[in-house]
Amino acid sequence: MLNHITIMGRLVKDPELRRTQSGVAVCSFTVAVDRDFQSREAAEKQTDFIDVVAWRQTAEFVSKYFTKGRMIVVDGSLQSRKWQDKTGQNRVSWEVLANNIYFGDSKRDGMSGGDYSAPAYGAPADSYSAPSSGSFAEIEEDGELPF
Repeated sequence: MLNHITIMGRLVKDPELRRTQSGVAVCSFTVAVDRDFQSREAAEKQTDFIDVVAWRQTAEFVSKYFTKGRMIVVDGSLQSRKWQDKTGQNRVSWEVLANNIYFGDSKRDGMSGGDYSAPAYGAPADSYSAPSSGSFAEIEEDGELPF
């Protein structure tokens, strides 16, 4: 069986970071995703608003580096959650459980400032070091290109 979903869109509002009673980080946010097609009746593209939940380090990563309007790529699985509303009616909510989060835009394209030199979540933070501007060396051509 396969339950895999990847979405790309813009954050509707700033992510909300909370902690469980045992101190585990959980972050909830909503992603606005445009549909690829346009209906004949609608003059503009339709947008879906998809709820996403991230846990632990992924939650902290989203909370630290993403703000309202930023483009985000979420890779995860779709899950349902059953609950009762105030009137006692049984309801079902669908949300994406995030496994990996990636930047969908560059710092230049972003809606707000901040340090976006960090890797996408998934790379060990202690093994990553952002290259300094003077650390690049000129590539010498030998005239023998393989392509």
